[in-house]
Amino acid sequence: MRRIRMVSLLLWTAVLLSTAVTMGAPADLPVVHRIIIDGIISPSTARFIVRATSQAEADRAQALVVLLDTPGGLLKSTDDMTKAILNARVPVIVYIAPRGARAASAGVFITYAAHVAAMAPATRLGAATPVAVGGDGQQPDKAMMEKVTNDMVANIQAMARRRGRNADWAEKAIRKAVSITEEEAVKLNVVNFVAEDFTDLLRKLDGRTVDTDLGPHTLQTARARVVDVEMDITERFLALLSDPNIGFILMNIGILGVLVELYNPGAVLPGVVGGIALILGLASFAILQVNVAGLLLIAFAILLFIADVKVPGHGVLTVGGVIAFIFGAVLLTERQAPVLQISIRLIILVAVLLATFFLFAVSAGLRAQRAAPRSGGERLIGAVGVARSRLDPDGVVHVQGEMWTAVAIGGPIDDGQPVRVVALDGLRLRVEPHPGSSR
Repeated sequence: MRRIRMVSLLLWTAVLLSTAVTMGAPADLPVVHRIIIDGIISPSTARFIVRATSQAEADRAQALVVLLDTPGGLLKSTDDMTKAILNARVPVIVYIAPRGARAASAGVFITYAAHVAAMAPATRLGAATPVAVGGDGQQPDKAMMEKVTNDMVANIQAMARRRGRNADWAEKAIRKAVSITEEEAVKLNVVNFVAEDFTDLLRKLDGRTVDTDLGPHTLQTARARVVDVEMDITERFLALLSDPNIGFILMNIGILGVLVELYNPGAVLPGVVGGIALILGLASFAILQVNVAGLLLIAFAILLFIADVKVPGHGVLTVGGVIAFIFGAVLLTERQAPVLQISIRLIILVAVLLATFFLFAVSAGLRAQRAAPRSGGERLIGAVGVARSRLDPDGVVHVQGEMWTAVAIGGPIDDGQPVRVVALDGLRLRVEPHPGSSR
């Protein structure tokens, strides 16, 4: 009996140990956090990388890997991202991927700020020349552009010295907009190595020692458990607002919604939707720092559209509005980088839709003015009915399916005789015998 108990105890102990080992194994593996930045660098991506860095630090991750593919973006957002990476207490790895990806403009700064930089095959890096300064519609003068360029050069050279990368090439990327492939980047000491894929990246990172704010850190990534960190709902919302095309669409939805509410007071829904869309559209343009002259031209175009509805000008004002609208939309983001400009196709499409809407409103208004009255007492003038009693001069007539009190003009009218309405006096009709009828 004692032997049976001993055997049972040993079996249970073995089962518990096995379960503990099985459950504990994944937790014992090193962890690597991974995020994807694919698109324009904007406030949403800056907020995303700040949050992802803090989360990786809290989870004691081996590293935060940033899969980067960007055409560039806003300078302020780029500065926020590089500051977060430079001050991170966890190693930040920038991997320009997948194949065919690029890290242009702002992407160069993010790559230089990383503790380790790598590229996938058939990728490229470079072209970091500043495109615009501010967004107030003023043409930046040569002195201002030189100041901004020199500041950017000093910034990236400081990052290059801190990370041990090629500072001379970084300056050329800003001043001369040069770009390089992954193989050239490794030869010029711009990035650390080329990785075929993410698995190869983790393998090549394993055992590498990097300097962080907490001191040297040796990466253990070969068998690491990868945790994907996604944008939260607020970051996705900001990403939408950072798209100039989305902001342009929202602004026009807002304008139409407000106008529909003004023409149909009490509808409520168009006004509410239009107001929200208009505010969001303006918020989007505030993020992008658009040209004020472009906004003024668009506002002027809307005034011309409204004027053509109120004072019909045979469509001349609408044509002028379309021209002003297109010029305004083009100017709106013309000082921004190409990736932050509104699509010309979208501009033309929206202009055509707006012109069609207002021209329809104009033509509908003209038709309404020229059409004969179809409601109220005026519709009875000229209508033909039948006397339902003798009118001498007062009586009752049946006109358009209704019984009316009436007064005969020009003499009595017999019961059953056809009559024609010639006037309306309050709620009483003035009628005469219908031509061709006999008394």
